[in-house]
Amino acid sequence: MYDVSIIIVNYNTTHLVCNCISSILEKTKGVSYEVIVVDNHSDETLPQEMQRRFSDKVRVVMLDENVGFGRANNEGFAIAQGRHFFCLNPDTLLVDDSVSTLCQYLDSHADVGACGGNLYDEQMHPTLSFRRLFPSLRWELHELTLHKLEPLVYGSSWRFNHGDTPMEVAYVTGADLMLRADVARRLGGFCPDFFMYYEETDLCLHIHRLGLKVVAVPQARIQHLEGKSFRREGEKTFSENGLKFSEMGRNTYYRRNLRPLHRKLCNVVYRLSLHALAIFFSLLHNPVCQAYRYRIEVQRTLKS
Repeated sequence: MYDVSIIIVNYNTTHLVCNCISSILEKTKGVSYEVIVVDNHSDETLPQEMQRRFSDKVRVVMLDENVGFGRANNEGFAIAQGRHFFCLNPDTLLVDDSVSTLCQYLDSHADVGACGGNLYDEQMHPTLSFRRLFPSLRWELHELTLHKLEPLVYGSSWRFNHGDTPMEVAYVTGADLMLRADVARRLGGFCPDFFMYYEETDLCLHIHRLGLKVVAVPQARIQHLEGKSFRREGEKTFSENGLKFSEMGRNTYYRRNLRPLHRKLCNVVYRLSLHALAIFFSLLHNPVCQAYRYRIEVQRTLKS
């Protein structure tokens, strides 16, 4: 039995996985842990590379198909031997002993079902680490204003904990989500209806429904080298697959968790905001408008 099972899902990111694991081995000192890498049918050489780089320090699960983020993590949960499960993105690097910090926080707070740290981008600037509210009509209104309302409601710590005190939040991003193993098993892990995006939001919602808290712990610091959706001028300005899966995840979340009238109101506001923002950025000659237009096209194909 370990204190923590660290689960990393790989899809054509073996070099990032290696860097992530190296940071784990370097920084993690205060707890016992295992590392499990789940490959989403992308790299047949992964087991050999893990053995070459890390000897017997990493367990590898090779899947026969790409099942998405949540289901791949579930495969890791199935063999994990830790008291807590730590879902860690391959494009992350530990800045400090975040694994011990988060583990010890869960151990000392029985009313907390999940937690995560503060995320930083490649330049070590604060980036999205959590949200203070769940997708809902209020969420859509915040989205419509490009998140100008959220700092007015929640202050500067609306998506990153700028203070020194752990903060209760709606959900922590799946890039660094630590869960109690018994809670994860009780909920059946991530819902398999999601391919990627919104699955951690859904899981955290159900943790709240168990009467447990989700907390952002600022003492745990992790660098998130997330690829940019919008690329350099002259190239395609967004990832079609990324936006498609995001729209699918959003619709799945709403179908699972909102009543029909609430869901309908959210979708009306959301689609109006997509059209308004597409026009707004088009008038500014900003290529971001292409991403909003693509989201509109995806939404037309999805069942609300």
